[in-house]
Amino acid sequence: MAAIMATTALSAAQAADKKLTISVYSFAQDEYKKALYDPFEEICGCELVVETGNSVERMAKIEANSANPVIDMAVISSHDALALARKDLVAPLDAAKLTNFDKLYESAKDPIGDHMAIGYTFYASSIVYRKDLVNIESWGDLLNNEKLAGNVALPNITGTQGPLTLMMLNKADGDNGDYAKTITKIGKSAEKIVTFYSRSSELAQLMNQEEVIAAPVGRFAWSRFKSSPLPFAWAEPKEGQAGGMNVMVMTKGNGNEELAYQFMDYWLSTEVQTRIAEALIDSPANKEVKVSDEVAENLTYGADVINSLSIMPAADIIDQRDKWVEQWNAEVIK
Repeated sequence: MAAIMATTALSAAQAADKKLTISVYSFAQDEYKKALYDPFEEICGCELVVETGNSVERMAKIEANSANPVIDMAVISSHDALALARKDLVAPLDAAKLTNFDKLYESAKDPIGDHMAIGYTFYASSIVYRKDLVNIESWGDLLNNEKLAGNVALPNITGTQGPLTLMMLNKADGDNGDYAKTITKIGKSAEKIVTFYSRSSELAQLMNQEEVIAAPVGRFAWSRFKSSPLPFAWAEPKEGQAGGMNVMVMTKGNGNEELAYQFMDYWLSTEVQTRIAEALIDSPANKEVKVSDEVAENLTYGADVINSLSIMPAADIIDQRDKWVEQWNAEVIK
């Protein structure tokens, strides 16, 4: 009996010692706890330590502790993942250890190359506008439609939406990737722009206060506008919608790879991706996920939508970002 009790106590202690530290975006953490964290802890008999913060802070922590990682796994944008990969801070992922790998859309399987990351959610970006006051047919309307002069907001170039908006404005003008020319055009229109916003919550406040009637925004923030008493609409510009992807990475040499793979695989499962989608937390990268039309309306959902997105390669953002910011500060934020 004593031996059995000792064995039971040892097993409980071992379970308690199983700990996975993850670094994630700060939004919807209560919802994630219910849909993902708590169920995983029950399955693995382990403890999830969840760290949040903005991307700059979270990436800095990974880099500062590269010799002895304190983060096992992180979720970040694809271009931030590439930045970490170029600093040799993340490990290549073995798809054979992910039973749900083949269920992903093709673009999510190896989004930055060399299997250094795996996509877990997509997001479309378009223009939210007041349909009672203006009609949006093109991304170019943001700068060219006189009805929007003094009533439009654009994202700051350093934010998630900044490079995507730059790409689509460039596309509308047919400038074929000459982003310097597009930044100059934005600078010449700066006096007509209410603000260059940094957070979607900031934009939602401005639009609900009727200070702004049109602005680019990610689909993940659409619910903020859809629930408003004001008649907001989601534009379908002739150039299409921009798109982005958030990805999972594993820190190099963390020593906790087995548990990290287990968590990643669980997050990518049809069951969990469906639960997250139905809670309107994130859009699924698992192509087997099925949701109602009502839920899909709030997500970046389905092969037709995902395959139609204009996604800027992560390398383009990393390689040009410093140059964009320098020109932006000189010509736009004067």
